[in-house]
Amino acid sequence: MSSNTDNKPAELKLWGGRFTGATDPLMDLYNASLPYDKKMYDADLEGTRVYTMGLNKIGLITDDELVKIHEGLEKIKNEWASNTFVEKFGDEDIHTANERRLGEIIGKEISGKVHTGRSRNDQVATDMRIYVREYLLKLKEYLKTFILTLIKRSENEIDVLMPGYTHLQKAQPIRWSHWISNYATYFVEDLKRLTQIIERLNSSPLGAGALAGHPYGIDREFLAENLGFNSVIGNSLTAVSDRDFVVETMFWSSLFMNHISRFSEDLIIYSTGEFNFIKLSDAYSTGSSLMPQKKNPDSLELLRGKSGRVFGSLAGFLMTMKSTPSTYDKDMQEDKEPLFDCLLTTEHSILIANGVISTLKVNEEKMFEALTMDMLATDLADYLVRKGVPFRETHHISGECVRKAEETKKELNTLTIEEFKGIDGRFEEDVLQVFNFEQSVEKRVSTGGTAKSAILKQLKNLKKQLEL
Repeated sequence: MSSNTDNKPAELKLWGGRFTGATDPLMDLYNASLPYDKKMYDADLEGTRVYTMGLNKIGLITDDELVKIHEGLEKIKNEWASNTFVEKFGDEDIHTANERRLGEIIGKEISGKVHTGRSRNDQVATDMRIYVREYLLKLKEYLKTFILTLIKRSENEIDVLMPGYTHLQKAQPIRWSHWISNYATYFVEDLKRLTQIIERLNSSPLGAGALAGHPYGIDREFLAENLGFNSVIGNSLTAVSDRDFVVETMFWSSLFMNHISRFSEDLIIYSTGEFNFIKLSDAYSTGSSLMPQKKNPDSLELLRGKSGRVFGSLAGFLMTMKSTPSTYDKDMQEDKEPLFDCLLTTEHSILIANGVISTLKVNEEKMFEALTMDMLATDLADYLVRKGVPFRETHHISGECVRKAEETKKELNTLTIEEFKGIDGRFEEDVLQVFNFEQSVEKRVSTGGTAKSAILKQLKNLKKQLEL
């Protein structure tokens, strides 16, 4: 926006007829939203294009006037797209800027008709819904691509075994593919929620006026259909003041970023020298300004860190909205900056996460070396279950075997048959067959398990769910 903050009389403003005095220059700056809402220029121009079609339909704009208006709107769109649009004093927001410029191009006698029966209240609500809808549709495609990258990697590296963790302690052996499928499952759920939000926000407020409806009987269904909305918001008060779609969008971004933060934390841990399970591509790492040996997982740390920024935007806007009376209040102008930041941060996060997972290298040997025989203690208990012993009893017996191994400073699989039988006489020679990591994961064939067949079933199901 222009830096000119001269104290101009109110009559130069689009809303200035009732006012005779000048506004405080700081108030002009405080009130302006053009610096950030101008990114909605295309949505605003499209809303005006269709709205004037509606005015033409009810005889308030002639066919010739409509042609001139649409030609002017197209010229303004090209100026914004080519970065040649000249912002001027009084351009409080994208709506006033576009209307002012339209008057310069086609004359105020015609341009002055485009706002007939329309308020900035329903105009901004319409613009935002169009803008957010189109942005979320873009995010939906990016997210699908990311999920497909995860699925492809899971399919290609299904033979890689690694420790599974609870409480960040080694628990049971799993497949690397199972870990990937875990997060792919989270992100598919995010995709479903995103699809639902797009459907809910795709309802038109245009034609609701300032709050009380349209005085000239405009066809709101016609406006909605031509703007790609699925329905019309049925109450004019709700139409201009509803920002639930903003909250839902920021909530969705927050939940997605929560998942991407956990995903990043796992990979950060796995990339440490202590684990050395994975190696990040140089494209997503940085070095130290002091220590030449360092390779820092900055991409993942930023994914983890930016989640807090998105959470804060949601919390802040909820506090803005919680006490606003009906219907439109200027507080609602505070929806755009946090919303736009959430959308951009989420977009970049999806793209960075996709880059990280598609380029990292897996250290299969280190993952396998990290597997320890005590991780098969549950399999040892299952061995006795298959011989008819109640699980609660076998759990206790297996625990005694682990304790015996610790006391004798042995691996669990190196206990002798005599030592096993000394703990419980139902152990037989075949007990040593339990100590096989591949066999352990392959026994878990039920839906959601770690067997190859179960993982391939998971991946097939995830692919099917992408067909949204």
